[in-house]
Amino acid sequence: MVTPTMEPMSQHPQPPARQQQPHRPYDGLRLMHVHAHPDDESSKGAASTARYVDQGAEVHVVTCTGGERGSILNPRMDRPEILENITEVRRQEMERARDILGIRQHWLGFVDSGWPDGDPKPPLPEDCFAVAPLEESVEALVRIMREVRPHVVTTYDERGGYPHPDHVRCHEVSVAAFEAAGDPDRFPDAGEPWQPLKLYYHHSFNRPRMEALHAAMQAHGLESPWEERLKNWIPEPEWDERITTKVECGDYFGVRDQALLAHATQIDPDGHWFAIPRELQVDVWPTEDYELVVSHVARAEHEDDLFAGIDAPGGTL
Repeated sequence: MVTPTMEPMSQHPQPPARQQQPHRPYDGLRLMHVHAHPDDESSKGAASTARYVDQGAEVHVVTCTGGERGSILNPRMDRPEILENITEVRRQEMERARDILGIRQHWLGFVDSGWPDGDPKPPLPEDCFAVAPLEESVEALVRIMREVRPHVVTTYDERGGYPHPDHVRCHEVSVAAFEAAGDPDRFPDAGEPWQPLKLYYHHSFNRPRMEALHAAMQAHGLESPWEERLKNWIPEPEWDERITTKVECGDYFGVRDQALLAHATQIDPDGHWFAIPRELQVDVWPTEDYELVVSHVARAEHEDDLFAGIDAPGGTL
């Protein structure tokens, strides 16, 4: 049985000051993001995370693996001493990102599966998250859900966002844990049952967003980082139509960028993450986008808030 752990908040510096809000409408509400690796919390939904933290919500991130088998994607960090200590380095990066975002972070306790490269693809390592017994992983996440008692949970779609084995497994584990957490007959030794009210999938990397940013870059005479990707991307309009929820968070793109840079082994400061000026992003696409998959409260056709329909201490949002 894997024992999940949570990194304490009190012994670390406070996140940098953010825009002051006139009120904190999310006091008493809890949001949980479930991610595959350290850095995923910063590349998917980080600006909306920063907004919810700043406006009073308690935000938890569950990181399923330690990212031990991830490649080093920043040339400045591709050094022997980094490779030799990659597990500890990525934990330190996660700590820095956690403090920047103001979240509470939990390690689910599994080992990175790595990216299987080749044709045919080689078998996955025997000790990795993607091949661990599903019930073991689900119980570990249910235990955290029952401890934290989130009102809202986010994770990846059935494709994993992209087909990394850990991302696909993260989806499977998250959906199963969401369903099991409130069932007293499932995992009775994992804490008192708690049913989260809403489950969302991330859809930040959607084609309409990339097309809009690409067009804006061209209109300003700038080189777009998405040109080749869009050429090779087969349109799937029905996929993009799944987006139900657009969270305004442009004021927090700066916090997102700081959190990304904390993951120095994964994020090249001269790479595509920062190729589009932040001001242009805020002007063209100031939201992060989600798909509402399960709701135990009244749902609207279109939302602008992950907590929409949930009773907050001050009234229904």
